[in-house]
Amino acid sequence: MVRARLTPEEIERGVALGMALRSARGTRSAVAVAAGSGLSIETVRKIEHGLVPTPAFFTVAAMAGACGVSLDELAGISARQLPT
Repeated sequence: MVRARLTPEEIERGVALGMALRSARGTRSAVAVAAGSGLSIETVRKIEHGLVPTPAFFTVAAMAGACGVSLDELAGISARQLPT
């Protein structure tokens, strides 16, 4: 099965989500977030840099938990990252 190309808006939302996760981790290192979420450091870095524009829900939930923010808080941060 061939996956449909992402729209520019979907890519933009992925970048905003990555920025929100980076912001949410504050002074925590990416390594600490990776360890706390059970993800590899490469996955955390790719998501934070917007290179994975549509990460799985449970991946985002694990990262949010490791950053100490709820998914609601993360959604609010992410929405503020989107250009108007």
